[in-house]
Amino acid sequence: MQALAERVTDALSGAEFVRAEPLSFAALKTVIPSPEDLAGKRLNAVGRRGKFLVFDFRGLRLLAHLSQGGRIDLQAGSVTSRPRGALVRFRFDRDPVLLMKEFGTERKAGWWVLAAGDEGPLANLGPEPFSEEFAQIVLSGEDTGRVHAFLRDQRRVAGIGRGYSDDILHRAGLSPYRALSSLSEAERTRLLDSVRSVLSDALEVERRRVGGLPPKLGDHFTVHRKAGTPCPVCGVDLRRVSYESHEVTYCPQCQTGGRVLADRRLSRLIK
Repeated sequence: MQALAERVTDALSGAEFVRAEPLSFAALKTVIPSPEDLAGKRLNAVGRRGKFLVFDFRGLRLLAHLSQGGRIDLQAGSVTSRPRGALVRFRFDRDPVLLMKEFGTERKAGWWVLAAGDEGPLANLGPEPFSEEFAQIVLSGEDTGRVHAFLRDQRRVAGIGRGYSDDILHRAGLSPYRALSSLSEAERTRLLDSVRSVLSDALEVERRRVGGLPPKLGDHFTVHRKAGTPCPVCGVDLRRVSYESHEVTYCPQCQTGGRVLADRRLSRLIK
């Protein structure tokens, strides 16, 4: 999202907002201010907070959250088609047009128009991964939940998500089932270093993209969604734990001391 925000800023900074063309009624999450209130305002920059794109119009802000299946296309102004999954099209006084759409069936992507001083959904976000506040949580926090869930919880740390959680824990050599409270000082330091190095490496890769976001992301993940393939470190086959809406990928050799974690979905099938 950081790299996408930078590309949109480069393309549209200083452009005048013309109109929003809603293509899905449920995607707009606010009523006041109205999207029409953005008309004629110039875009200062596009930033990021957690997984939200933040369009700054000096007084009003437009937020976009893509969730798991959301994408943004940068299009020519002449395009008027309504592709499958389209949510909204943002038009400015110059190209490109921004088309927000969502693949899959979850339908959790959305957009907001916020007045000055209104944090909206941003108010519930935790600290950023590179902040000192997050560093202190990792180094001294006593969270007793599974560390994989901790990293994915946007109220605890904003912007990491499922795929990067897998890669972070693999690089740190930690089981996804460990609790932050159970980690030694060395393991906590390793976890923090892995968070920052994995995200830094990912940003470097994402900055090589052009345009919006492709239909499939995560081509640079190290272990995420690669269960059944050899671990790039030790060569042992990666394993996964499947849940209703996601899966956790890990290496039993590098992360769990040879232990295969129980896969509840598979266990139910066996029964």
